[in-house]
Amino acid sequence: MSTIAMSRRFRGFLPVVVDVETGGFNSATDALLEISAVMIVLDADGNLQRGESYAYHVQPFEGANIEPAALAVNGIDPHHPLRPAIPERDALQRIFREVRTAMRAADCRRAVLVGHNAAFDLGFVNAAVARTDIKRNPFHPFSCFDTATLAGVALGQTVLAKATVVANIDWDSGSAHSARYDAERTADLFCTIANGARESYLRAEERARLLGWIEADTPPPAAEG
Repeated sequence: MSTIAMSRRFRGFLPVVVDVETGGFNSATDALLEISAVMIVLDADGNLQRGESYAYHVQPFEGANIEPAALAVNGIDPHHPLRPAIPERDALQRIFREVRTAMRAADCRRAVLVGHNAAFDLGFVNAAVARTDIKRNPFHPFSCFDTATLAGVALGQTVLAKATVVANIDWDSGSAHSARYDAERTADLFCTIANGARESYLRAEERARLLGWIEADTPPPAAEG
């Protein structure tokens, strides 16, 4: 049984994978069309695993720009009568509620967004938060974990599809560019890379303990047996 705690694994931050599908590249002017969040949990052996997923279709905000080229990539019809879209404030509040619940359960003080090219997703989340005047955003406003960078270092690949394949994670091109699908594959990729760095983490924890950065009565995480 591992004694690794999520509250220590990432210095009090809870990693939450987020993917957005949008009407373009400009977070200030272009529509947020889909958003998904995937929780990351620790199993009994101290390995990171993909947890619950939450995904919502989002109504374009009033005056939002939508580029036809963006819709050609993500395949979204924003005005389809059967599209179950909700206002972006509602979508964000529902996701933030789940994130805060997970933070309390893990004894973490803040969430950190994990994404593939994470600055893009975080930019759209921050813009929507400002636009809808949401006061309680659980995510750090600028720090993030970028799986494109992590995969480049660990796997030699920066494209999500290629990184997942070389990491032996299933990839379905027909399902790509759905916020839920991309977020779940990104979560799997993040967990695979982080679990592969477990020994490095344990060595760093021991060094931090020797430096007095961790209280002496805190039990060390169990090494992999």
